Amino acid sequence: MTITIREGRPEDLHAILGMLDSSVEWLVSQGRTEQWGTEPLSRHEKTVRAVAGAMDEGATYIAEVDGVPAASLTLTDGPGAYLSHLPPPGEPERYIHWLASDRRFKGRGAGSALLAHAAETTRRAGIGLLRVDCYAGGDRKLVAYYEANGFTPTHTYTHGPEAWPGQVLARRLD
Repeated sequence: MTITIREGRPEDLHAILGMLDSSVEWLVSQGRTEQWGTEPLSRHEKTVRAVAGAMDEGATYIAEVDGVPAASLTLTDGPGAYLSHLPPPGEPERYIHWLASDRRFKGRGAGSALLAHAAETTRRAGIGLLRVDCYAGGDRKLVAYYEANGFTPTHTYTHGPEAWPGQVLARRLD
C-alpha cells in the first residue's frame, strides 16, 4: 500500500463530498449522529458551498491510497466566521478544514499522512501554528485522534441553536 499526497483541484469536489458522505454513513452505523446528522452532507447546499468555499480560499490536499482518493483536507489562513467569538491566536496560522476520509480506507493512515503534510507545509511557509476544530461531544474520540497526531486542545465552544460541542486544537511547529 502506497499513500501519496497531491494538491486538490476543483474537480475533486465530488470526491471530497463522497468522503464526507462516507463518514456520515459510518457515524450513523455507529449510532453517533450528533456530529453530522443522518443525511449525506452532499445533500446540504450550505455544506457544499462551505466545502467549495474553503477550497477556493485555501489549499486542498488529497491523500491517495494506491492511486485512489482516500482522504482530504483544506488549509486556510484562519478558522472562519463561525469561530470569530474566540480570541485570535495573535500570530499567523494555518487552519485545517474538512478533514475527511473514505471509510473504505479506515486505519490505513491516510488522515494522519495528511495531517503530517499539513504540518510540514505550514512549517515550510515559516508559520509556527497549525490549528483545527472538531466535534467534541460523546466519547471525544475525534479530539483524541487529533491529540494522537500532535495537537493540544485549547478552546471549547458551542455552535448553533443545538449547542453543537466543539474543540479547537493547536499544534506548535517551532
